[in-house]
Amino acid sequence: MAQVTERTRRSMRRPVPDEAVLDDAGVGSRTGTALRVLGALAVLVVGAVHLEQYFAVHFDVVPVIGPLFALNFAGAALIALGLLLPLGRFHIPLALGGIGLAATAFVFLFLSEHQPLFGFQDYGYRPAIVIALAAEAAAVVLLGGYLVRRSRTG
Repeated sequence: MAQVTERTRRSMRRPVPDEAVLDDAGVGSRTGTALRVLGALAVLVVGAVHLEQYFAVHFDVVPVIGPLFALNFAGAALIALGLLLPLGRFHIPLALGGIGLAATAFVFLFLSEHQPLFGFQDYGYRPAIVIALAAEAAAVVLLGGYLVRRSRTG
């Protein structure tokens, strides 16, 4: 009888907190984690470039566009932080948010190069724009890869 009781206790016991898997549950690979972390860093670069342009190039005085640059940084910082923390179940919506933020920034930059956007038109590909475009593309590819990897393994 003691043997049956012991087996039942072992098979039905709940995991203790430090046994629980909080990060990338179901993925179980370093590749998924690497894609998520690199994607988070790319999103953070997107936000950092927008913040730098907000202050250094004085986009803070441009109506509508200035506040959007500040909001881009705030959103990018929150998304990147969430992707870097062990928040397992929130990583999918955060990755989608990072892709959306990067893709939206890319599209609006493209639009502002070809026609006025909210009364403002940008010009040329100065280094900050090239860095932003590269970071936006990297964020979309890396976080997209993370989501594909996670859907196949989890």
